[in-house]
Amino acid sequence: MSDPQSAPRTLTTNPFDADGDTLHEECGVFGVVGVTDAANFVALGLHALQHRGQEAGGIVSHSSDVGFSSVRRFGYVRDNFTRASLMETLPGPLAIGHVRYSTAGSKAAAIRDVQPFFGEFSMGGAAIAHNGNITNANALRRELIERGSIFQSSSDSECIIHLMARSLQRDIPSRMEDALRRVEGAFSIVAMTRTKLIGVRDPLGVRPLVLGKVGDSGWALSSETCGLDIIGATYVREIEPGEMVVITENGGIESSHPFRKASSRFCIFEHVYFSRPDSIIGNRSVYETRRQIGVELAREAPVDADLVCAVPDSGTPAAIGFAHESGIPFGMGIIRNQYMGRTFIEPTEQIRNMGVRLKLNVNRALIEGKRVILVDDSVVRGTTSRKIKEMVLDAGAAEVHFRIASPPTSWPCFYGVDTPQREKLLAATMSEEEMTRHLGVDSLKFVSLDGLYRAVGQAEGRNNKCPQYCDACFSGEYPVKPADMIEQGFEMKAAE
Repeated sequence: MSDPQSAPRTLTTNPFDADGDTLHEECGVFGVVGVTDAANFVALGLHALQHRGQEAGGIVSHSSDVGFSSVRRFGYVRDNFTRASLMETLPGPLAIGHVRYSTAGSKAAAIRDVQPFFGEFSMGGAAIAHNGNITNANALRRELIERGSIFQSSSDSECIIHLMARSLQRDIPSRMEDALRRVEGAFSIVAMTRTKLIGVRDPLGVRPLVLGKVGDSGWALSSETCGLDIIGATYVREIEPGEMVVITENGGIESSHPFRKASSRFCIFEHVYFSRPDSIIGNRSVYETRRQIGVELAREAPVDADLVCAVPDSGTPAAIGFAHESGIPFGMGIIRNQYMGRTFIEPTEQIRNMGVRLKLNVNRALIEGKRVILVDDSVVRGTTSRKIKEMVLDAGAAEVHFRIASPPTSWPCFYGVDTPQREKLLAATMSEEEMTRHLGVDSLKFVSLDGLYRAVGQAEGRNNKCPQYCDACFSGEYPVKPADMIEQGFEMKAAE
């Protein structure tokens, strides 16, 4: 397998999120089979999924003439996978790709941690791209190393390749099934052999994966439907929780459910923040769901004010819903600088201290003298919220009221989201009243967990005995025990 030498690394961590006050989905996956120059389709799909991972990306392709080819790079898709000279090194009708953030505690990632990962087996090579997190990866890694496995990366995803290598099954899809039965946690995987594209989701379906049709004979797998849109693919359906699909180059599809059946626990925060608003989840528009969250917020936490403003861009749909339900006018009180990329400059301390002002600016003429409602998607550590509040007050706002389009984030996620330690989450250490004082705002209200469930289509709210979604970051109820973290001292929520 060829792998052209990686380019020098540029600054890709956000200098203006140095205190980790933003939640990051850690990766996105994409794959195509049955088209000419599949890698070009994958590059487009990864570009559409760039919001799911902006630190690095990789593509593996296969052609009968060259075999497997691989390119992995730090930085944006647009800065790496748009050069014709590079894309020519990735020929063939079959390719998969991956975009990533590094996980918490491993920001200085090496190129060897960039997926897709590749392995040679007795029946041929295979590559995998994984979205999610393996919660028993440490135990699996120790076991595999003791049995002679040599790891090349620090990624939990590499465990899957080593488990496949030790399987006694006779074909790669069966080896993958065998390996994934040992894995705990969340996984949506796009994989490939020399002739097949494979998609698989964990039994709880925590992370998303969808299937699309490309032209007459091609197929695509994507973390979100927006990835299908950019290549002109037709959305077919979601890969079901616990399902594995195997697609051949001639367009044949085999579907199986190799894992023990479980009740679906899709990540509810995909609706709130991670997915693009133009994507479809569970046959629901993400935009419409977020707008409805704003409606629920307006019903649950009304306030006398003159103007509703979004904290761009993720708070915009909820702000529109809040304004419509409350009858208070919506206005663009905060403007995002669309041209400040993650590779802007190597920040000096003075520039870093300017923080949010380099990304956002207040529309002074609109908000001066007004009682302003600011609608945001979440509060993590609270540092960004305080800076935004100060900017709005400095611009002459009479009052500032925060309305948050998610319940308080008081527990870390262990299923593929970069979350601070629990003691660093504002809602884990303060009550709502204490947070209001800490942020220095006139009022602060979060949508309730029941309100969030109503917004995503559960009319009766949350079923506390059998939740329909994974909402562990709000409730502390983890559908899969985070074994590795418990081993490191993490304390689960006490049973009520």
